[in-house]
Amino acid sequence: MIDTSRAMKIAPPLSDERALSRVIEFMSQASFEATKPSQGDIRTIGTILSPGMPVYLTALPGRDPTELVATAISVRDAGLVPVPHLAARHHKDMRSIDRLLGRLNGEARVTRIMLIGGDTSVPVGSVADAQQVIDSGVLQGNGIRDVGLPGFPDGHPILSDDEVECSLVTKLAAAQSAGLDTHIVTQFGFEVPPMLRWIAWLRDRGVNVPVRVGFAGPANLMTWLNFARKCGVRASAEALAKRSGLIKQAFRTVAPDPLIRQVAEASADGRLGDVSPHIFSFGGIASSARWTMAPVKGAVRLTPEGGFTAD
Repeated sequence: MIDTSRAMKIAPPLSDERALSRVIEFMSQASFEATKPSQGDIRTIGTILSPGMPVYLTALPGRDPTELVATAISVRDAGLVPVPHLAARHHKDMRSIDRLLGRLNGEARVTRIMLIGGDTSVPVGSVADAQQVIDSGVLQGNGIRDVGLPGFPDGHPILSDDEVECSLVTKLAAAQSAGLDTHIVTQFGFEVPPMLRWIAWLRDRGVNVPVRVGFAGPANLMTWLNFARKCGVRASAEALAKRSGLIKQAFRTVAPDPLIRQVAEASADGRLGDVSPHIFSFGGIASSARWTMAPVKGAVRLTPEGGFTAD
């Protein structure tokens, strides 16, 4: 892995004026993630988020494919771009994946997906992993042109760093060889050095695909810690809480603005390549959407604590 200090020195400090401009520019490229939005949620964010913003739809074990298709249609009808997660091990066979992708493309005009293995270590059927989906040709056969793959700057909860990195590079190469565009969406984190170190590692390996860096949207600290525990980044969240004294204010709303500002500034000179934020709406979909859009509208100012806040 690349030394953290090298990654942190990629960009020099910016003036306040340039830093604010960079935050606004960075957030204008954001994507958004919703776990299980209702029809009302989708109508609401359709009036808040920028038209054409990508909205990633989290894969849930046992979810009815018809429900996912209906959600994707609603997101498209709201003027946003649906990006459904496809969890390989959640499907019994490649035929069921083929049917689902055919409906997503035909009914919701989905051309971009987020391809993951799935939370379960034991497949429900004959599809073992995401690599099998890429190799099958089922994506291109159903109009999919762009595939997102997961990245883990804080490490994977089960696999070793070497296993995760080998898997990612292999899948990227296979997808690109198949004529698919690719990008990476990272797991959310609460410390900037691992994020920058991980992106620097990618770039030094010649992996220059776009990277969407995951951030947990505004929520109370207990919500952050709960999702961090479930997703394998609890140590990062608890370190942040202890350093900032937030552990004493467990139900106070917190936001990732200092983290976003640091990554925005670090990527300002372009050496980190195509980097943009990806907001997980853990604290409520409408409130997360409004928070995401405040910088895009220029309605924020920098804070002495190193973040930004709405005017």
